[in-house]
Amino acid sequence: MVELQAKEIAEKIELMKQIVSGFTEVISKENEALKNGEAKEVKVLYEQKVKTVAAYRSLSAFFIKNRAAVAAFEGKEKEELKELSVVLDKALKTNELLLKTRMEAGKKVMDTIINIAKKTNKSNATSYGAQGNYTPLDNNYNALAFNRTL
Repeated sequence: MVELQAKEIAEKIELMKQIVSGFTEVISKENEALKNGEAKEVKVLYEQKVKTVAAYRSLSAFFIKNRAAVAAFEGKEKEELKELSVVLDKALKTNELLLKTRMEAGKKVMDTIINIAKKTNKSNATSYGAQGNYTPLDNNYNALAFNRTL
């Protein structure tokens, strides 16, 4: 029984090593795409990322359920998994920073475009005043739409 459990744990650790390696590869590719501004490549990698995360979570449930047995397990596979996990953690931290930077930069660009459009539009716009009367003087609030492909 103990032998079977040790064998099963070794197999699960080996499978987790493959998943972690694959996850690190996907994240590294995404990081490169983010650095190079390749939004289409990031979108393509998203599906791989979702599948890899699902596999990672599924296998993590086994490790959580059998925490004591995994802690007692001795083997080089366990140390290799720890090393791979450290590499994955670094890649994920870089990924988080790149994604946040990309989102903030995109927001700032759109805010700038919107503010310029509002200022340009404000002098030409007309609206309804407080009493419901048409007036060119009360044009502080104008509707503005933008195309996301900008």
